[in-house]
Amino acid sequence: MQGTETDQDTDGGYQTLSTRVAYENKWTRVREDIIRRPNGQDGLYGIVERGEFAVIVPLGMTAEGPVLTLIQQFRYPVRRRLWEFPMGMWETRPDANPADVAMGELREETGLTAGRMHYAGTLWQGAGYSTQKGHVWLATDLVQGADAREATEQDITCHTLPLAEVEAMVRENRLTCMVSLAAFGLLKAQGLI
Repeated sequence: MQGTETDQDTDGGYQTLSTRVAYENKWTRVREDIIRRPNGQDGLYGIVERGEFAVIVPLGMTAEGPVLTLIQQFRYPVRRRLWEFPMGMWETRPDANPADVAMGELREETGLTAGRMHYAGTLWQGAGYSTQKGHVWLATDLVQGADAREATEQDITCHTLPLAEVEAMVRENRLTCMVSLAAFGLLKAQGLI
């Protein structure tokens, strides 16, 4: 399907008059742009720049039916343990192939290796304030091995749940990570789960 003009790269009639980096670390850069809107009014735009990431939906089959593997981890900014699909970015290798990132993050967080990886599409995380782009993958033909979690990921727990339970988690608002919800919805709409 061809994209429409509204989803193509464009300046949207905005002009960037000046830009400055307000904050930067190895994961994130915060930029402030002075802009001129299409209506001629000037304004300020704060933009969070982050590298591309992968979100992986691991799908397995049991005698009882399909199962999905999710993780739970504490998310400091919101002070909660969240259910999520495995995901991440390689800040030390921003030019890494998205498929390599997906396979690496899957193994790192869950210990799973996928015999097949299906690319489902892209999504933008917080396009109103961030440049971060995500790649959605469906992982199948799974083999369990040892995880390789980083020091900051030691609180992760890994859970394999029936597809019906994950669907209930979505309906009951127990799965609240917007990236995980978007990935699940994309794969469901494509008839892959």
